Amino acid sequence: MDFSFDFQPVYPHHDLLIELGRVEMAMEHLDARSEDERQVLRPRLMSRISRLRDELQSLEV
Repeated sequence: MDFSFDFQPVYPHHDLLIELGRVEMAMEHLDARSEDERQVLRPRLMSRISRLRDELQSLEV
């Protein structure tokens, strides 16, 4: 019986999900930052979330 399983296709999806979670957590903690920091960080984080979601969607196709 062959129990080998190729986990390689799973890694990118898993890594993207972890990174997406990290960025979403950073978004949740923006309130603890100064207004100047929020104005700089929010667009960067939103852009990163968008790119990560696009990458995840491309893997699912």
